[in-house]
Amino acid sequence: MRRKTFDTLLASGGVVVAVILIAAGGLLTWANHFVSDQVHDQLVAQKITFPDKGSEALASDKIGPYLNKYAGQQLSNGKQAEAYANHFIAVHINEMTGGKTYAELSSAAQADPTNTELAAQVNTVFKGETLRGLLLNAYAFGTMGTIAGIGAIVSFIGAVLMLILSGLGFMHSRRTPDEAEILAGHPAG
Repeated sequence: MRRKTFDTLLASGGVVVAVILIAAGGLLTWANHFVSDQVHDQLVAQKITFPDKGSEALASDKIGPYLNKYAGQQLSNGKQAEAYANHFIAVHINEMTGGKTYAELSSAAQADPTNTELAAQVNTVFKGETLRGLLLNAYAFGTMGTIAGIGAIVSFIGAVLMLILSGLGFMHSRRTPDEAEILAGHPAG
């Protein structure tokens, strides 16, 4: 195979890969913005605010170290949702139940249907765990949006590199003599 033909084919393939990477980068950028906006809008709509700095609610060493940086802020992103779910709601549920899970409490309440105090605790724990789960879903989606953003950047960088390499390949093919072969000593095919 002639060297000029080989260089042109490789450079053209590089342009195709660059176009694919640009399209992927565009879609990943859209995904990043869409997910980030949705997570933000849905969390802000809940109007959850972190306790103020120095408040009793942040005094616990199970809560304060994780939430002090968000003190007084409105919960609006995935990282904050994860911190609130795992270091505020979960801590309060564990303190209230003595470490028992919703399933354990629910089974106990079913075994003792006349225990209204236990039934109320099950109801409260269910609501707390539901909110916690929803916040952790927001965290998961926020993380996926962040990953999409990183993927977009990597795709765009890859596209630029492929375009540079393709340009160099086209330049090389113009400078290569028409009779040059890929493997010297082999007849042209």
